Amino acid sequence: MERPTESGQKAGLSDYLAAERTFLAWIRTGLALMGFGFVVARFGLFLEQIQVFRASAPHKGFGLSLWFGTALIVAGVILNIFAGSHHLRLVRQLDAGETPQRHHTALAAAVAFFLAAVGLAMAIYFVSIRA
Repeated sequence: MERPTESGQKAGLSDYLAAERTFLAWIRTGLALMGFGFVVARFGLFLEQIQVFRASAPHKGFGLSLWFGTALIVAGVILNIFAGSHHLRLVRQLDAGETPQRHHTALAAAVAFFLAAVGLAMAIYFVSIRA
């Protein structure tokens, strides 16, 4: 990938296209989080509907799936906001001929750890409602 080596040199087309690809990948990730969150939130409703048809089973609430789903949706929204602001800042730097700052992977790591924690909590929750 072509990079500006000194201040004042304009970025090449490949720099802009790489920034665009990265931005779109983050947007897809945010949308996937929101979609999965919606499915998880609706899963509790699905479980409640199944219990209605099983008259012998006592009624249990499945409200935690709503919270897990909402957390995933909010995480997707926040991720898209961060992705948009990072992309705008990067394009401004490329337009100004500045060398982009070092890319930090803290956001990617934070998303990965958050998803691992939510996934583990959902697995524990789903096993506990099965018992």
